[in-house]
Amino acid sequence: MPEVYDLNPVTHITAGAVGEPGQRTFYVQARQGSQVVTLLCEKQQVAALAMGIEQLLEQIAQKDPERAGRPDELLDIDMSLDEPLEPVFRAGQMGLGYDEEHNLLVLVAQELLPEGQDTETASTARFWATPAQMRTMARHATQVVASGRPTCPLCGAPIDPEGHFCPRRNGHQQPVPL
Repeated sequence: MPEVYDLNPVTHITAGAVGEPGQRTFYVQARQGSQVVTLLCEKQQVAALAMGIEQLLEQIAQKDPERAGRPDELLDIDMSLDEPLEPVFRAGQMGLGYDEEHNLLVLVAQELLPEGQDTETASTARFWATPAQMRTMARHATQVVASGRPTCPLCGAPIDPEGHFCPRRNGHQQPVPL
């Protein structure tokens, strides 16, 4: 049976990474009281989530600026992940929604299943949060993603600490330094 984790509303929501750049593991985590739900994610999912939250808040602000809060309104809270990190599942599909009646954004994540497995057996997590909580998480997630390896200005690939052989240089020059 698939599990459903419905934290409505969350008392805390964050994204984070553990490990050295290039070897990091990314998470999205929410808490409601003493219940903590951690999801294992890909870096690109965390980056897309942050961008999606900002876009959704922009759309809400166009309709009713008071409901979305101020763009500079961030909560002054600890955004670190709660230990121990025990993910309930690896996130596959993720989406965002908005409950206008309660002025809450919802992050819906579905478990990534092995190929060929019926999606009806996938667990789901729903994290309901205020616009300020989501904006704070989005800005923090953007910082977490950006704190990894720098990217090559020529090809956009990550640069390792020992350098990077850029295909746009056709191998004719030294590695691009960090």
